[in-house]
Amino acid sequence: MNIVQITPGAGKMYCGGCFRDNTLVAGLRKRGHSVTMVPLYLPLTLEEKDESNGTPIFFGGISVYLDQKSALFRSAPRWMHRLIAAPGLLKMAAGSAAKTRAEDLGELTLSMLRGEEGKQEAELEELIGWLKKHEKPEVISLSNLLLVGLARRLKSELGVPIICSLQGEDSFLDGLPEKFRDEAWQTLAQRAEDVDMFIPPSFYFGDLMAKRLQIPPEKVKVIYNGIDPAGFDVERPTSKGRPAPTVGYFARMCPEKGLGMLVDAYILLRQRDKVPGVKLKIGGSCGPADQKFVAEQREKLKAAGVYKDAEFHPNVTRDDKIQFLRSLTVFSVPALYGEAFGLYVIEALAAGVPVVQPRHAAFPEILRATGGGTLCEPNKEALTEAIEAFLLNPTKAEEIGEMGRRGVLEKFTADRMASEVSQILRQAVLAQERVSA
Repeated sequence: MNIVQITPGAGKMYCGGCFRDNTLVAGLRKRGHSVTMVPLYLPLTLEEKDESNGTPIFFGGISVYLDQKSALFRSAPRWMHRLIAAPGLLKMAAGSAAKTRAEDLGELTLSMLRGEEGKQEAELEELIGWLKKHEKPEVISLSNLLLVGLARRLKSELGVPIICSLQGEDSFLDGLPEKFRDEAWQTLAQRAEDVDMFIPPSFYFGDLMAKRLQIPPEKVKVIYNGIDPAGFDVERPTSKGRPAPTVGYFARMCPEKGLGMLVDAYILLRQRDKVPGVKLKIGGSCGPADQKFVAEQREKLKAAGVYKDAEFHPNVTRDDKIQFLRSLTVFSVPALYGEAFGLYVIEALAAGVPVVQPRHAAFPEILRATGGGTLCEPNKEALTEAIEAFLLNPTKAEEIGEMGRRGVLEKFTADRMASEVSQILRQAVLAQERVSA
């Protein structure tokens, strides 16, 4: 099949959705499909080979913003839009993306959701023109629900089915200012009718979004996210080989992911002192918007007198991430919101590390499928107890971690994800051919 995958870039920040899409494209290509990965807004920042390399960036972040703010710019020649969509210029602008006002973000989100009726219509027409000329697809895959405004025009102009992944968009939408929030959800419900199939990464999130958007059950197909296990499968050192028991966190360093709660639990763990000398390692994406919060966590650790036993590893490479995970005794990202999946859980398990996660969202589903950890109530005390139980019994921790690793290799690989997505795309193409016949 000739597939187009449309994925928004996050500039200088690591993005789980970008990782997932990049891995998916690589997997589809290995299965013999011709896949063009089209980046939007900003360049992709990835740990692995960039599968979008050589494809221009559409809906350049600067142009999209100026389209929203200036009628004069919207009428400017297209060469001017292309000029300020140069990757180097977009990289320079990426650091400012996190500083956009919530009100501006609400207006811009609504405009993008309206697609051809929004202020970025010319950007959409340019993408369609390029696809017709260069990579006319059989099927188009949208990275997430926030791109659903593109579906109607893409479908009518190119005559192909549209598949849309769901990747935890509800938390962003619910965080919009109230005067934009309800209208955004209403617009999404209307535009969802233009999509042939939705792919959520968990049954939890599929059920949630089907209800919120009134999507018919037959248009929802759950496919678990997958990772490339290469590099994770190196034998881990035994507990006797580690210098100290270590608690780890690897995700975006922000309040929503529960980093503050984990730091509080670590401090309580040290105060209880049932596990002498336990260390804390914190890794993951840390962008401009996260730096103040991370500084606050550092100060909290200093005030408790345990900062010397804590390490911070922001924005590391894939190889460094794997080494980071393999050095841990137990892993936790106690996300405070309804996480749609949690790719970080699968990565920790792939490294053979048992996980402790809150008993909500997609986490119970993932741990049932892998057997690689334990669930707790989402509070500091319960988190401390669950982590401590693994630290006090390293043999059990290793056994549970190994069980989780086997579960990932069986159910959460990139190859399996690509195989299942390929089937959905093929079914959509065949359905479209029957309609057109």
